[in-house]
Amino acid sequence: VVERLRDGHFTNLGVASGIVAGLVAITPAAGYVAGMSPIIIGLAAGVVCCYAVGLKFKAGYDDSLDVVGVHFFGGLVGSLLIGFFADPAFFGGEFGRGLFYGGGTRLLVEQALANAATIVYSFAVTFAIMKALAVTLGVRVPDDTEDTGLDLAEHGETAYPSGDALVGTSAA
Repeated sequence: VVERLRDGHFTNLGVASGIVAGLVAITPAAGYVAGMSPIIIGLAAGVVCCYAVGLKFKAGYDDSLDVVGVHFFGGLVGSLLIGFFADPAFFGGEFGRGLFYGGGTRLLVEQALANAATIVYSFAVTFAIMKALAVTLGVRVPDDTEDTGLDLAEHGETAYPSGDALVGTSAA
């Protein structure tokens, strides 16, 4: 829907990404929210992720599968919205109530701190792993291999029926 409003048309990739964004966002919240809250969380994630996917072009990072735009931002949205929509009464649970269920901002602040700590930890560990790989095995293929695609260079086959290694080329 965001694509339609923003760009004037839907795309299959946009629809699929929106579905995945909603599923990613509800995953951390699934045992804490009920009623219409999962729908609201999924819709919010769809909107946020649609715009977050575009960040890779502005920031210039490599994210061919939109992992950052869909999974990172979608998970972040779902996790933070627990602080608004958590409903322990529905589940008979002993966890904190969300802001919209009379819990104040405590759970929201806890969720924000937990997300911040997780992001810092994940970044530090991933950075260390990537540095170790860069020194030992390497983390990028040569530019010409990246231009023609990894199918032929790394796997010895092509994924395209025409036999061409490049997307969009013709067999003529």
